[in-house]
Amino acid sequence: QVQLVESGGGLVQAGGSLRLSCAASGLTFSSYAMGWFRQAPGKQQEFVATITWSGSTYSADSVKGRFTISRDNAKNTLYLQLNSLKPEDTAIYYCAAAGGYNSRLLTRRNEYDYWGKGTLVTVSS
Repeated sequence: QVQLVESGGGLVQAGGSLRLSCAASGLTFSSYAMGWFRQAPGKQQEFVATITWSGSTYSADSVKGRFTISRDNAKNTLYLQLNSLKPEDTAIYYCAAAGGYNSRLLTRRNEYDYWGKGTLVTVSS
């Protein structure tokens, strides 16, 4: 079955960096659009960034210029590089996959077929 497993979260000071990974199995990773979402304590889940199967990317305004999404199809792995972290970036970060060689930039939860369980990022001030 399809599995998405996030890793790389942790505690970091404001201004620091982290790299999140999402290891995918049970699917033809190279044909899937992938995305990152996050949910802060007491808030709704929100879109962070997406990458199409062909490598086009789009990020939310709140993280543009600080976070970078990328993928390594040879390793079946999705990445999110988080730089210049702020306390308001504290959240559980989830990766998600959408099948079908989708070339659209997907920003809504219901556009994704599979989800990981998340990894916690905590940014201290």
